[in-house]
Amino acid sequence: MMAGMRISARADYAIRVLLELAADTTRPITCEAVAAGQDIPARFIKAIMRDLRQAGLVRSQRGCEGGYWLARTAREITVRDAVVAVDGEFLSVRGEPRPALSYHGTAAGLAPFWSGVETGLDALLRATTIANLLTGAAPARVAT
Repeated sequence: MMAGMRISARADYAIRVLLELAADTTRPITCEAVAAGQDIPARFIKAIMRDLRQAGLVRSQRGCEGGYWLARTAREITVRDAVVAVDGEFLSVRGEPRPALSYHGTAAGLAPFWSGVETGLDALLRATTIANLLTGAAPARVAT
């Protein structure tokens, strides 16, 4: 069984929620509509919306015509924003945040390696916006 890098379901769902909201900015969209549009269980959507709202990525409107909107344009919201909103900082090794790692002897080179992985991943997530994903237009750094 191969295991690769893991992206949490919450992070995947958060990005999909933002894509749904970015696809129609003319009206607020309900949690139920997002759940149906993305085939995500509705019970997860409400918690994810709360996290996205607290992070300043979405805003809500109450009432009959209520629902959620993007709080900023899709060009201003990065994939990193979404991941951090629902999962916190994203890179850990053996469940420890990267800065807490220390290696000795022949493994001493691992610390700067993991730092480089984190830097590269961070750059990719910061360079990719919800608008990039929605239109399929990868930023220049990603395309190369």
